[in-house]
Amino acid sequence: MKAVLIREFGSPESHRVESCNDLQPGPGEVVIDVHAAAVNYPDLLVASGKYQILPPRPFTPGKDAAGVVSAIGAGVVTDLKLGDRVVAQLEHGGYATQVCAPVGWVHPIPDSMSFVDAAAMGLVYQTAHFALFERGQFQAGETVLVTGAAGGVGLAAVQIAKGLGARVLAAVNTSAQAALVLEHGADAVIDLVQPGLRDSVRQQVYAANAGLGADVVLDTLGGDVFDGALRALNWCGRMVIIGFAAGRIPEIKANYLLVKNIRVSGLQWSDYRERAPMLVAQVQQDLMGLYERGVIKPHVMQEFALDQFASAMTLVATGQAVGKVVLTMGRT
Repeated sequence: MKAVLIREFGSPESHRVESCNDLQPGPGEVVIDVHAAAVNYPDLLVASGKYQILPPRPFTPGKDAAGVVSAIGAGVVTDLKLGDRVVAQLEHGGYATQVCAPVGWVHPIPDSMSFVDAAAMGLVYQTAHFALFERGQFQAGETVLVTGAAGGVGLAAVQIAKGLGARVLAAVNTSAQAALVLEHGADAVIDLVQPGLRDSVRQQVYAANAGLGADVVLDTLGGDVFDGALRALNWCGRMVIIGFAAGRIPEIKANYLLVKNIRVSGLQWSDYRERAPMLVAQVQQDLMGLYERGVIKPHVMQEFALDQFASAMTLVATGQAVGKVVLTMGRT
């Protein structure tokens, strides 16, 4: 097999694809011959040594991998069998031609779904769904503001929310991103290039929503965008913190939560994979059903061969990626 190995933390171009021994499943595990693996923002943090969970080196990054089951370990009690088409949601390991994963992290995919779509629909769609429903307590008919709406999690949230009955306000940075989110269901665009985001985000939300704030905010950016989005919440609104791609980790004055009866919570999705695997599996089934009904479909900006992983990671690192970037392994 071949895999990207992180021997020392560093920038994407400092890492290499290396030849490794084929994997063997341990008890309760399956091996997957990988066809496609998604590039996610946390992969950049892991490879550079800045993530909250850092595996022992050397390791292979990659949290989503789709392919075919090629080996099943002892003690696996499951409907999975050799040759099944699956997607695995991993802590790391996806940037490789093989992965080994606990069977509970592996999910079947519909025949109608390509491996590229399956990989692209992993972490980001799970995160968006959990943010909307488990943490944000979204109800059909409410208004949802999504920041970083052209990114992987953001665009997934736009699609899911719109498909399940929300009015969606999508916050973006460019006209190209605006066109993309409108194409994928957003009702209105919030311009994050305007000066004074602390005030301008709220003003734009009110203008786009008949003078009302957003019932749910999903924030992937942090920084000044967070400050504005918090002020744009409706009475009894709920904000979910997903990430800090803008750089600055914001602070919250508790009295503001009290005055508006609003709630702010965080989402670390991998905790649910560890602590509530049955809930993750149910969400995965729900997402696959939405895909088969045409309600959601990942926007894959570009596919890269495995040996082009550094270019793929750089595209995400520099904020140029819209939707998803996917690595493919050259399998037929």
